[in-house]
Amino acid sequence: MPQTHAVRPSGAGPGRADIVVAGAGAVGLTLALALKSALSGRLSVTVCDPTLAGSPRDDDRAFAVAAGPRRMLQTLGVWDGELAGGSQPIRSMTITDSRVSDPVRPVFLDFSGEVGPDEPFAHMVDHGLLLRRLMARARELGVELRPDTVAAVDADADIAEIRLAGGGALRASLAVACDGARSPLREQAGVGAVSWPYGQSGIVATIGHERDHEGRAEEHFLPSGPFAILPLPGRRSSIVWTEASASVPALLGLDDEDILGEIERRFGLRLGLLTLEKRPVAYPLAFMVARRFAARRLALVGDAAHVVHPIAGQGLNLGLRDVAALAEAIVEAAGLGLDPGSPTVLDAYERERRFDTVLMGGAMDALNRLFSNDLPPVRAVRDLGLSMVDRMPGLKRFFIGRAAGVAAGSSRLLRGEAL
Repeated sequence: MPQTHAVRPSGAGPGRADIVVAGAGAVGLTLALALKSALSGRLSVTVCDPTLAGSPRDDDRAFAVAAGPRRMLQTLGVWDGELAGGSQPIRSMTITDSRVSDPVRPVFLDFSGEVGPDEPFAHMVDHGLLLRRLMARARELGVELRPDTVAAVDADADIAEIRLAGGGALRASLAVACDGARSPLREQAGVGAVSWPYGQSGIVATIGHERDHEGRAEEHFLPSGPFAILPLPGRRSSIVWTEASASVPALLGLDDEDILGEIERRFGLRLGLLTLEKRPVAYPLAFMVARRFAARRLALVGDAAHVVHPIAGQGLNLGLRDVAALAEAIVEAAGLGLDPGSPTVLDAYERERRFDTVLMGGAMDALNRLFSNDLPPVRAVRDLGLSMVDRMPGLKRFFIGRAAGVAAGSSRLLRGEAL
């Protein structure tokens, strides 16, 4: 029998909140906005993160925000003039399979089109700009922002006691771990994970070029790993260059001219002369899926629940899809006067998200393993497969819908509907 729990009004007193979100990244802030937008006056939301002591940090990275999550951000009042105007639509994507030394890179797969009228399947967004807009909107809606770290969550059948690193505690119906891939809260809750390192690193840099990219993204599958070119506003692109981790220190130790030469060998000259806007940085790549997405009065969201290969830019989007599913489950429970931290709510969230996450994560892992080699028989089979998919419009639309987060059965926020 579901637990009943009167949803306490916002501002229920010091030391009390209905939902406490640990982590003020894009995923944690979006969840706070989704809950506050739907349940303002009925449910209090607190976000805890030591970075909240200052203004949102600068971040050189850019992320692809798929159509479904973009609809959610628009519904929540985040995708406005500043963010929309500062984003770059991705209007097409080409996939090649080649070696660095190949003079010609034939296109085996070409995705183009829209998921709706004048709606591209993704936009490239500056991460720092996204965080600033989320923070501003959170303040507008009255989300409590606490510059502190959630040190531990002690939960029983009735309440979660949330201990803060700076001293003191909060009592809440539900704690949400948005505290990253090495989530301390996941480990404290005893939730295991299936994980492995790839032995690869993602090298990220911003490149200027002479000619317009026309909103086209490119994914070059090279023997060492995929090399993605993602369009940014103006004559600029973001690259995500996957390389064996053992090679990365030597590559990053090159001077600007030499490292630009290495990038140019992979980037090609289709867009003319290249310039290096900022020094590249590298991030180790790994796969991880938590064995459960919830524990007693604790939900795992975003990187705390899963980490996937960046081969298709799905990392942030999977986290935002978590947000849509958890927010919908909580809002439905709150509408019935039920406990937002009950097993009923958390089970509904896990059922909604686990299959999709394992499916997408497994697909990204398989693609990386399939293409990160140079065996001639394997190359022949995979290139044949890409060419066959390219000739099947229905299958291409299915893949686009899945990656864009707008497939049948998507959560209401991903369809652009308010909760």
